[in-house]
Amino acid sequence: MFFVPLAGYFFDFQSVLGITAVYHLSSNMSKIALFRQGVDKKLIYSMGIPAIMGVIAGALLSKYVASSILETALAVFLVLLSVVMLIFRNLSLKPVTSVAAGGGVLSGFLAGLLGTGGAVRGIVLAAFRLPVKTFIATSAIIDMGIDMSRSIVYYTNGYMHADDMYLVPILLVVSILGSYAGKRILEHVSEERFRTLTLFLVLLTGLVTLYKQIS
Repeated sequence: MFFVPLAGYFFDFQSVLGITAVYHLSSNMSKIALFRQGVDKKLIYSMGIPAIMGVIAGALLSKYVASSILETALAVFLVLLSVVMLIFRNLSLKPVTSVAAGGGVLSGFLAGLLGTGGAVRGIVLAAFRLPVKTFIATSAIIDMGIDMSRSIVYYTNGYMHADDMYLVPILLVVSILGSYAGKRILEHVSEERFRTLTLFLVLLTGLVTLYKQIS
């Protein structure tokens, strides 16, 4: 949620989408390695396959929508999502297959179109009350399928540029360090406090991005 709007200050939005796909691939590999103890295979199929279908549709559509519109849509999405989750703290969904499939399609579509859909996937997975390690591992594997699929579409769309590829090894190191730091933080900070801090940061990021587009 943070990388896409922040990277938008340094690159055009289509390049950001291409870089994000590569960054997420490396990040997910590190998360899977660190939290490989638990995976919910049923959710991988019921949510992962629809997510891949959604991300391909979103990534294809991104080629035909103006970058300014996509950035504004991303900012509005981040603001609305964070406000809703801060106000309705007990928001939850029913842990049924149809919810997993619908959430997969929506999170995948947003990831392909706007570069980020992890928040929606997180809300849906939370409904199934998975243990933390299972939650992270399952989400990372689903996200891996999403990122591999959109990387192919982004490449054919021309979003991946040779002069941006120097970022790949840097992002790989950053993603590993970030995943490790996140794992250690979760051991010492309550989920509620971590969730609240993250949502306020998402809200701030969305507002700054929206101001950038308006100004």
